[in-house]
Amino acid sequence: MMIVRMTFKVHPEKHLEVLQTLLSLMEPLRREPGCRSCAAFCDIEDENRFILLEEWETPNEMNNHIRSQPFDVLLGTKTLLSEPPRIRIHTVSRTGGMDAVRALRRKKG
Repeated sequence: MMIVRMTFKVHPEKHLEVLQTLLSLMEPLRREPGCRSCAAFCDIEDENRFILLEEWETPNEMNNHIRSQPFDVLLGTKTLLSEPPRIRIHTVSRTGGMDAVRALRRKKG
């Protein structure tokens, strides 16, 4: 699984424009082949910082997404940002859930 994390630091006067752009992209992104999930968040400590998290089944599907028109739109928001977007791509080989948390908490001293 691949995780793409994009952080956008927005000019305060462009907050609504970026929010509307992200909202308009959610459904098309979720329909792309291989998209497991896609969610946008606003930082609770800085209302002008948005975070977009995407999960992709395979590197190939993520690569196709990065070449896609919706990703072009994301990159096109750069004129609305107070700093360049920060993009991090993570390759996940294993995931755990609540069972893993319980197991770790049992080992806690």
